[in-house]
Amino acid sequence: MYTPSDNRVQNTYFTDTMSSIDNLSIRPLSAALALKAQQELGEVPERVPEDIETMRIWISKQPHLKAREDAQFLVAFLRGCKYSLEKTKLKLDNFYAMRGAVPELYKNRFVGEKQLSILKTACLLRLSQPLQVDGPRIHISRYAQYDSSKYSIAEVMQVNTMLGEIQIREDDNAMVSGFVEIIDMKGVTAGHMFQFDPVLIKKLAVLGDKALPYRPKGFHFINAPTIAEKAMSIAKSLMSDKIRKRFHIHSKLDSLYKYVPKEYLPIEYGGTNGNIQDIVDTWTKKLLEYTEFFQQDVNYGTNEKLRSGQPINAETLFGIEGSFRKLDID
Repeated sequence: MYTPSDNRVQNTYFTDTMSSIDNLSIRPLSAALALKAQQELGEVPERVPEDIETMRIWISKQPHLKAREDAQFLVAFLRGCKYSLEKTKLKLDNFYAMRGAVPELYKNRFVGEKQLSILKTACLLRLSQPLQVDGPRIHISRYAQYDSSKYSIAEVMQVNTMLGEIQIREDDNAMVSGFVEIIDMKGVTAGHMFQFDPVLIKKLAVLGDKALPYRPKGFHFINAPTIAEKAMSIAKSLMSDKIRKRFHIHSKLDSLYKYVPKEYLPIEYGGTNGNIQDIVDTWTKKLLEYTEFFQQDVNYGTNEKLRSGQPINAETLFGIEGSFRKLDID
C-alpha cells in the first residue's frame, strides 16, 4: 500500500512521463502503469528519448536488418527487456529474424478472408479489462472453436502473432505487466491435438522467449481432456523450472479463480468482462484497421547473408540435432 508521499511520487512521475515522451509520439501510460514501469521495469522518463535514439542509431548500422523505428514500437521492446539495451537489440533482431526462420507463421501474413474467418471462430480472445488496473492482459485460447479439418494450428498461430503485434502498439497493460493465458480445452479433438507437433511447439516456445517483448505471467489450462496431457508434458519439458511453475491445470474453475477472479472473465464464463461476440467484433474491426500495416510489413525483416557472424535461422534457433534447450523468460 502506498503512503501519501508515494502518491505524490506517482503523480509527479505521470507528469514527467507525459512531458518527456509526448514529443516521441509515445502514448502516455496511466498513472498506475507509469509507476509500475518505473518500479518493475526501470523506466526513467527523462532517459527514454535517449534510449529510443540509441536503438535507432543501432538499427541504422545493421546492414542485415530492416526494422520499424517508430517510438511506440521501440519503447515496447525496451519495456519488455527492462531497459537493457543489449537485450533489447537482441530481441528486436530475433523478432525480425523469425520471419525467415518460421515461414509457416509469417508467410502470406495479411488481413484476408482466412485470417478474419479464424478470428471470427472466437478461438483467440483478448479481454477488454486487464487483471486489475495495472495488471496483465487476459487472453483466452479456445482451440476447439476452429475446424481442424479446415485450418491448421500454424494458421491459427499466425493470426495470434498478428493480434500480438497490435498489442505491441496499443496494449500498455500487456507491454508493462505481461499477460495471463487461459487455455480452454473443452471440445478439443484428436484432430486438434495431432496438429501440436513437437517441432511447432519448440518454435512457438522460442518465439515467445527470444523474440516477443511481452512476458507471460501464467498459463492456466481448464477443461483439459486426457489426450491433452501429453502435449502439455512436451511443452513443459522445454521450459525452465521458473516457467514450469507458471503452468497450471485446473480440474474446476474454482481453482482458476484464485489466479483470475471470476469477475474478470467473460459473461459466458460467469464473469462480467464483456461477452465473447463483442470481443470478437472489436478485434475483427481492429484487425481490419491494420490491413495496410500488415501489407507493409513484408518490407521488414533480416537478410541473413548480410549479417556479420553466425546467421539466425531455423537451424541456429531451433536446432536440427540434439536435445532442446530449456527456455527461460523474465
